[in-house]
Amino acid sequence: MISSSAQRQRSILTEREACFLCRGGLARLATVSRIGQPHVVPVAFEFDGEYLYFSGRNLSRSLKLRNIATNRRVAMVVDEVVSVSPWRARGVEVRGEAEVLRERGQPYVRVRISSKASWGL
Repeated sequence: MISSSAQRQRSILTEREACFLCRGGLARLATVSRIGQPHVVPVAFEFDGEYLYFSGRNLSRSLKLRNIATNRRVAMVVDEVVSVSPWRARGVEVRGEAEVLRERGQPYVRVRISSKASWGL
């Protein structure tokens, strides 16, 4: 049986968007500090069809993790240039809520998608 949260995620993303994210790779993550200062960094991510995940060697000491601790709202962009002549790009921007979890004592972040926009898919 499919969980209700998985059904909501599937209804947010189209099949093409979900397939694009399932390839994983590099995304740009935007967080905001407690005083409203934005911060954007590249992160390697995975997508399981429901959540986006990322970690990192120095995640526990990172500004992105400190920002998430005070403001869980994040945005991520995954995109690629398909052709430069003619110009053609495609991508997905997702917004959602980040949650810091731990596995074997190491932190990682799980993002629940609440909205999205895409182009070129």
